[in-house]
Amino acid sequence: MRFSGKTAIITGGGTGIGAAVARQIHLDGGNVVLVGRRLEPLQAVAAETGATVLPADAADTASMKAAVTAVVEKFGSIDILVANAGGHGVGPTISMSDDTWEQAVRLNLNTAFVSARECLPHLITSRGNIVVLASIAGLFAGPDAAGYVTMKHACIGLAKSLARDYGRQGVRTNSVCPGWVTTAMADEQMQVLVEKHGLNSIEEAYALVTKDVPLGRPATPEEVSHAVCFLASAEAAMINGAILTVDGGASTVDLPTLAFAN
Repeated sequence: MRFSGKTAIITGGGTGIGAAVARQIHLDGGNVVLVGRRLEPLQAVAAETGATVLPADAADTASMKAAVTAVVEKFGSIDILVANAGGHGVGPTISMSDDTWEQAVRLNLNTAFVSARECLPHLITSRGNIVVLASIAGLFAGPDAAGYVTMKHACIGLAKSLARDYGRQGVRTNSVCPGWVTTAMADEQMQVLVEKHGLNSIEEAYALVTKDVPLGRPATPEEVSHAVCFLASAEAAMINGAILTVDGGASTVDLPTLAFAN
């Protein structure tokens, strides 16, 4: 019950990693607040966990201020922010529209910045912490994904700045960088590979994208949630400004030596 008496806000908490984090914090005794723009998936997770649902746009200041006020009124404090909302921003730079770029900024970076800014006064009071969901796309560049790659790099920079600026006030901030994770969003990308390479299933596509990953498979949302919850817990009391990769060892591979592998 490591989160007993603690209140956690999870942005983008209705699906994938956010939903898995919500379930784990609930199992560990915490109060869970789900923030997102789509009501139905939030309600589905709340039905499992008893979480509080607050439909809100984490990138919108007024919307996030109202959500934070509601949380404090109900629970008295905010102890954990999991800045999980994100996605989008793919396509070649040469043909990327202004709208696609701005959407990448809003959905990935602005959601993390605005939610952190609005939660910070309460996190300082509670000596709480922030976990930013970035990606190994925040460490390396995938093909034709300049918007997503750039914003995930920026999310790591934001987390480092928060760790530097608010550590003395008791607020820890860390980043989690997953590789491929079996979520609905990733399934959509796997379907692209199924069609491109004439594969028989999404499972074959996951096998293709992880063929050079040392563990040879994608992560589950639950596996990523364990990393997030560790960083959010008192067990990580001396960890601040860290980048934790949850990628099966993908980021350890030296790409120029792949030709020598069996």
